[in-house]
Amino acid sequence: MTIAFYIAAAVAVVATALVIINLNVVHALLCLVISFLAVAIVFYALGAPFAAALEVIVYAGAIMVLFVFVLIMLNTGGAAIQQERHWLTPWIWVGPVGLAAILLGEFVYLLWRNPVAAASGALVEPRQVGALLFGPYLLAVELASMLLLAGLVGAYHVGRTDRPAADERGRMER
Repeated sequence: MTIAFYIAAAVAVVATALVIINLNVVHALLCLVISFLAVAIVFYALGAPFAAALEVIVYAGAIMVLFVFVLIMLNTGGAAIQQERHWLTPWIWVGPVGLAAILLGEFVYLLWRNPVAAASGALVEPRQVGALLFGPYLLAVELASMLLLAGLVGAYHVGRTDRPAADERGRMER
């Protein structure tokens, strides 16, 4: 389990670095999904399968759908589509596919070796997670949801096309 932890942690670090250095937003999002999946395997290797499942469902699922929705709302136009076709060559997929293959192989190995997966012997139960999320961390959970809502509203206002025109002094025309 220790080796699985270190491999998943290394994949998470590499994928996160690719998120930061990628110039293309869609490729950065793909690397971010790989990073979230690697963190889920880290949780699983540490003996927290419920936290790993939450990581996959909430972050790799719901948050990534939100990011893709914001990208769709921004709709950068035909020039971005042509640029994406130019960038979308087969060799660009080698990095993310390689990292995902490493994670898949590691996860299959972990499930085959120990289906319950507890390196320390202690499992985190859903009741414990819920007690923490709705107990001492309630404010942090609510603040995170407000930040996501603010980001979504901001992306909507940046991406909308029916903005009123401003005159030369910066005032809005009616």
